[in-house]
Amino acid sequence: MSSSATLSLAKQLIARPSITPADEGCQQLLAERLAVLGFNLEPMIFEDTTNLWARRGQGKPVFCFAGHTDVVPPGDPTDWDTPPFEPTVKNGFLYGRGAADMKGSLAAMVVAIERFLTRNPQLPFDLAFLITSDEEGPFINGTKRVIKTLQQRDENIEWCIVGEPSSTESLADVVKNGRRGSLTGELSVLGVQGHVAYPHLASNPVHLAAAALHQLASEQWDQGNQYFPPTTFQISNLHAGTGAGNVIPGRLDVLFNFRFSTEVTAQQLQQRVTTLLEQHGLDFRLNWTFNGPPFLTEPGTLVSAVTKAVQQVCHYAPSLSTAGGTSDGRFIAPTGAQVVELGPVNATIHKTNECVKVSDLDLLAEVYESTLEHLLMQQSG
Repeated sequence: MSSSATLSLAKQLIARPSITPADEGCQQLLAERLAVLGFNLEPMIFEDTTNLWARRGQGKPVFCFAGHTDVVPPGDPTDWDTPPFEPTVKNGFLYGRGAADMKGSLAAMVVAIERFLTRNPQLPFDLAFLITSDEEGPFINGTKRVIKTLQQRDENIEWCIVGEPSSTESLADVVKNGRRGSLTGELSVLGVQGHVAYPHLASNPVHLAAAALHQLASEQWDQGNQYFPPTTFQISNLHAGTGAGNVIPGRLDVLFNFRFSTEVTAQQLQQRVTTLLEQHGLDFRLNWTFNGPPFLTEPGTLVSAVTKAVQQVCHYAPSLSTAGGTSDGRFIAPTGAQVVELGPVNATIHKTNECVKVSDLDLLAEVYESTLEHLLMQQSG
């Protein structure tokens, strides 16, 4: 199979305008390739989201490739040098929405499996694909529900590579072996609206909350550990007032987010925030959205196979990292699976003129294939 196989499939996927949660036939295209390889195909459609669970074999430990076919909106197409859904190769790069996040990874995964099975039709482990069209959206009806369905029938994943664009400067220079947890708070501090000339007849919630917000922003939540940086707190939105310059607001709304390590739980963060606000004597309302727990895959079977594969193909060792945002790995890891994220360079994801180096697509397919070879040697040896 020529090295252009990955590029060809990536182009076909990019040409489908699968803005979340639409799939636009991407999964069908992938399913047709997998069916030829003996995968059992199980579409799982939940509400507006299309998912695919494809498995080859039954009863053995499962190695799974996980990814998403949905992409973020491209914005104004005229801001792009080339149309976002017309895959274009220029100066050694493939341009198009989803090239890096993450249709390039999906193409590399399928091509890697095709090559691997040509030489290794009999395996001591099963192969699977978990593909969703809900990763860029509200993440309600995608991987989260597929995993719940699999758990209900005692179907488990042992090892999983998520194709998120993990690389920073060169392909596979960084492998994510975990992610921080994410917790969002919606805080409303209540006061009394009034005229700015008569502050004694009002109560300004901005003034009341200022010290508490400063303390929250200055707090040391934990020290982190060898895998995770310290937990961070960031205010992302702040609003009060009617827009008039002579009205004391009656309410302050604050939206904030924690990215937290394994040194603290979401429940502990919630309690500490509530206690701090109460200590400041505020009249407040606080609602929480738990976006996902932190997860960590310590060095072991999967990390070893991936590391050896990168060294073999790219001739350098990858760095392990837990930095960055959340991914669907947070729904897979709690089941006990070993999970890593490995994909293209992430410099252009979610931007206009999103692109990936064409040669990196072929290298990524080689890294995925080599990972399977090393896993096979471990399991057979």
